[in-house]
Amino acid sequence: MNVKVNDSCIGCGACESICDAVFVVEDRACVKEDAVSGNEDCVKEAADACPVSAIEVE
Repeated sequence: MNVKVNDSCIGCGACESICDAVFVVEDRACVKEDAVSGNEDCVKEAADACPVSAIEVE
């Protein structure tokens, strides 16, 4: 699974609150690439919850 946060991220923190094992928000969300494996379900949930659809999952 490839996870990317695009430039539309507003740094709201929703992804981090749902899946803090994978997402860290400072000014905008960042992905801890090494943590994606094993956390696919919460990554998908975070992507679905993103208010600006900034999380791209392939």
